[in-house]
Amino acid sequence: MSHKIHVHKQTFTLDPTGAIFWEEKSCLLLSDVHLGKVSHFRKFGAAVPKHAIHKNYLLMDKLVETYQPFEICFLGDLFHSSLNREWVLFENWVARTPAKIILITGNHDIIAPEKFESLQIEQLEECVTEEFLLTHHPEEREGFFNLCGHIHPAVRLQGFGRQRLKLPCFFKTENQMILPAFGEFTGNHVLNPKESDEIFVIAEQQVIQV
Repeated sequence: MSHKIHVHKQTFTLDPTGAIFWEEKSCLLLSDVHLGKVSHFRKFGAAVPKHAIHKNYLLMDKLVETYQPFEICFLGDLFHSSLNREWVLFENWVARTPAKIILITGNHDIIAPEKFESLQIEQLEECVTEEFLLTHHPEEREGFFNLCGHIHPAVRLQGFGRQRLKLPCFFKTENQMILPAFGEFTGNHVLNPKESDEIFVIAEQQVIQV
């Protein structure tokens, strides 16, 4: 179950996959997908199930089918490292995806820009549109609401007794929204929210404000 929020009179749907759909722009936002990470780990002997490679693509296919975006914007760290066998899967995914694709460069995006250009993917350091600033690293810039990633945000919740949960989340402050990591096996970083912050955790295929 998704959750809608409004920022500067724009509507954003927070999806349980960790993606955001910007309704007025028909733009799907994803951050920190880290494609190729499973193959990278397996190459160096990590016991990661091979079927995990396909999960990100299946989730992205489902998002495209659900929201039918005009544009898909990856907010950095699309690929985890250098080229590996997963690039072919990515090429196939791009070929069957009708949306325009933009990549905001992240610190892990070290693949040559020419490879993305060959797939007609526009690569940018940042994107400014009206009152919104799209980046990989969180940024504060006067007059803009920042949509970003990089942190892989999570929060700890206290349950009954000593029960504690660490859950990925959309982390919203007054002028910023940090997206959770979309990719499998990415890990996360616990943040301590202030009273004024808004936290939307992902739990059991739902987005829940806490």
